[in-house]
Amino acid sequence: MGCSTFSNFPVLPEIAVAKVRKDAPFDKICYIGCGVTTGVGAVINTAKVEPGATAVVFGLGGIGLNVIQGLRLVGADMIIGVDLNNSKKEWGEKFGMTHFVNPKEVGGDLVAHLVNMTKRGADQIGGADYTFDCTGNVEVMRTALECSHRGWGQSIIIGVAGAGQEIKTRPFQLVTGRVWKGTAFGGARGRTDVPRIVDWYMDGKIQIDPMITHTLPLADINKGFDLMHAGESIRSVVVF
Repeated sequence: MGCSTFSNFPVLPEIAVAKVRKDAPFDKICYIGCGVTTGVGAVINTAKVEPGATAVVFGLGGIGLNVIQGLRLVGADMIIGVDLNNSKKEWGEKFGMTHFVNPKEVGGDLVAHLVNMTKRGADQIGGADYTFDCTGNVEVMRTALECSHRGWGQSIIIGVAGAGQEIKTRPFQLVTGRVWKGTAFGGARGRTDVPRIVDWYMDGKIQIDPMITHTLPLADINKGFDLMHAGESIRSVVVF
């Protein structure tokens, strides 16, 4: 990404540097450098989710939990988390998730299941107003699009797919009014938005501390990757 992270004196372009308040703890706000800003920003800046909306979040890792946090912040009404790991249910609920779905336990068409869950009142068509892929799995990206609401549903791709992979769906899904969007850094402007999110953290509007599940010395940096691959951590912070 052009950052000499492990150098004693990293060189950065001036536009890439943001000044934040001095009382903010660096071992916590370092997470704002990606996960928090990307997840919360995807909700606020990219999707522009409105109060009372319904949303589905695929993948309840470090990004997905911050999407949930952003949805709660803007007043979304129904927040469905989707993950293959049942232990993520408790995590999602900590940050505002209202419903949890494990695809392995659905026993049928996941898209149809989610569409049925989002039928409300006079709206018997169903489908979420907003969906977010935080997995990087191209098949999940398709599912996220197709369970969004016909006519106005937006599906935001946050997860990074492997090299050479492609997304696909039937054109009918888009012709009937759904929108596929991508987002980078949650559509945030680093110079102005990062200090604002630091303020939100310091004011208690968003949580960061619970998501930092491990703090490691530099010598154990490989353990941090092992924890991530095993799904045993949300985020590990390396202190050196």
